[in-house]
Amino acid sequence: MEKNIPSGGTAMLLLKLLEEGDMYGYQMVETLRQRSDHTFDLKAGTLYPLLHTLEEKGFVTSYLEGTDTPRPRKYYRLTSTGKGQLVEKVEEWRRYTAAVEKVLKGGETFA
Repeated sequence: MEKNIPSGGTAMLLLKLLEEGDMYGYQMVETLRQRSDHTFDLKAGTLYPLLHTLEEKGFVTSYLEGTDTPRPRKYYRLTSTGKGQLVEKVEEWRRYTAAVEKVLKGGETFA
C-alpha cells in the first residue's frame, strides 16, 4: 500500500496532534503511528526538519523541559497562527478528498 501523504498533509497531522496539547517528537511519531494503525510511520529525518519549518513559520513554538534523565526533552506547542493554519489545511484536505471521492464515484455527487 502506498503511504505517501499529499503535500502539506504531514504538517496538518502534526498541527492536529499539537492542537490537543504539547508533545515531544517521539511522542508525536508514536501517536501518529498508533492512530493511523501504523500507516504513518515518520522517521526523525522527516519529522524534525518539518517541525523546524513549522517553527520558522510561527505555527509552533518549542521549549525544553527536564526529565528523569540528564537531558531535557524538547516539547512543541501550537501557536494561534498555527491554529489558523490547521483550519486552512483541514479545509484544503476536505476539498481534496471530496474531489477524489467524486472521481471514484464517476463524477456523481451524493448528499
